[in-house]
Amino acid sequence: MSIGNSPDGNFPEDERPFEEDHGPEAERLSIGRALRQARIEAGLTVDDVSNATRVRIAIVHAIEQDDFAPCGGDVYARGHIRTLARAVRIDPAPLLAQYDAEHGGRPAPTPAAPLFEAERIRPERRGPNWTAAMVAAIVAVIGFVGFTVIGGGDDGDGTKTQVAEGSTPTASKPAAKPTATKPADPKPDPSDSAIAAAPRDKVTVQVSATDGRSWISAKDHNGRLLYDGLLKQGQSKTFQDNSKINLVLGDAGAIQLYVNGKKIEDDFQQGQVERLTYTKGDPEVG
Repeated sequence: MSIGNSPDGNFPEDERPFEEDHGPEAERLSIGRALRQARIEAGLTVDDVSNATRVRIAIVHAIEQDDFAPCGGDVYARGHIRTLARAVRIDPAPLLAQYDAEHGGRPAPTPAAPLFEAERIRPERRGPNWTAAMVAAIVAVIGFVGFTVIGGGDDGDGTKTQVAEGSTPTASKPAAKPTATKPADPKPDPSDSAIAAAPRDKVTVQVSATDGRSWISAKDHNGRLLYDGLLKQGQSKTFQDNSKINLVLGDAGAIQLYVNGKKIEDDFQQGQVERLTYTKGDPEVG
């Protein structure tokens, strides 16, 4: 007869006891086999582990079968192994050493905090954000060009002050006759008004991958999944709900957030996992 998947997301063979090995390979279990055995001994299902770690069920199954391709690379695979090992209450260090030995050594250390680590680590203050400074400079140049083009259509008396969208207001040019000019209303900086038109009775969150790519997950106040996937560099996603947006950022250092029309200034490190909640009263983190 055919055997289907069990309702909790596990395959039936997950709950079968391990058969003893009698060959030379019995001295050391594979990474996936060790994780699976520890999970079963801890009385956990694949669904339990997935809910506790936010690692998708399909990836948990693949790792337990020693298939690391769905992880998306060695750095992500090592992060998943560490997270799953802690969830099933075993030391991840031997498994990571075994993975490095079987996959060409440990990758060059780039993240300041382990990728996909469950707990939030508060980073030290970073230096100036040169990327943001360059973007601001480019916006200023574009605004100046727009101001020049629009200003060229005046009557030539020099008494009007036109402000291009996104530019910084400037003082009125002196005229031959002293005349009282009404100062133009200052325009917000583009980075602070990216979603300024968001309705006040809702929470609006814009996620932009400015410094690299990152996996993100977003849910509304009912727990309904709004998005779950990889956001490539240069891409943006905007989410809106009546009361609350829950976010999980796989690489928070690559992400720039705008909440309810305001830029979130936070010192997220490259490779850092962040779990965030925003409401209508933010940009304070919920």
